[in-house]
Amino acid sequence: MSAAPIKVLVIDDEPPIRKLLRMGLSTQGYEILEASNGKIALEKLTEEPALIILDLGLPDIQGHELLRTIRARNEAVPIVVLSSRGDEAGKVQALDLGADDYLTKPFGMDELLARLRAALRHQLQVQGERPIFRTGDLSVDLVRRIVKVGERDVKLSPKEYDLLRVLVQHAGKVLTHRFLLKELWDELTDAQYLRVYVRQLRQKIEADPERPQYVLTETGIGYRLKAGD
Repeated sequence: MSAAPIKVLVIDDEPPIRKLLRMGLSTQGYEILEASNGKIALEKLTEEPALIILDLGLPDIQGHELLRTIRARNEAVPIVVLSSRGDEAGKVQALDLGADDYLTKPFGMDELLARLRAALRHQLQVQGERPIFRTGDLSVDLVRRIVKVGERDVKLSPKEYDLLRVLVQHAGKVLTHRFLLKELWDELTDAQYLRVYVRQLRQKIEADPERPQYVLTETGIGYRLKAGD
């Protein structure tokens, strides 16, 4: 028996976008549920989609409000937000409300598929809480607190390790400056502190810290650790 197809709920009021996503995702074996507005989207949640693609510009319910409602009903389902170009504040707000990732319109289907795979992998990691995380040559043993690049042991300060641990726990997901500051320092709000530790971490785990492969910058928003293998 073959596995049941993964259900993806597409919430977008533009028929051409829904058609593009329906065609592109169907060829990859996904089962598509469609909603042209927030009301229909909330009804479709009863069909238990495994992943949600959400356009923030809906006609009846403000996109961020719908995101908040969906998260209140389902804490685990991965949500990838579609946003207009340059809507940086909207992206940050969506990520802070619990979105796993965002994509800017217009987007390429290959990139969307990669983001969906990463979001699904992240969900599986959270559910399984794998003790050893690997991506490329980087491995992080969360039980023994051992970090390696290839066969080389990497010595991190406590704060550098805490930063890496949070990134690992959310690998593949965009984490905002605000979220990381709250996780690591409680009261600090100056993103400059975060940049210092990201730079120090990159110096220790990246082959070329100026062109990082693992800790990736989402300009003006935050950071993302490359999804696990």
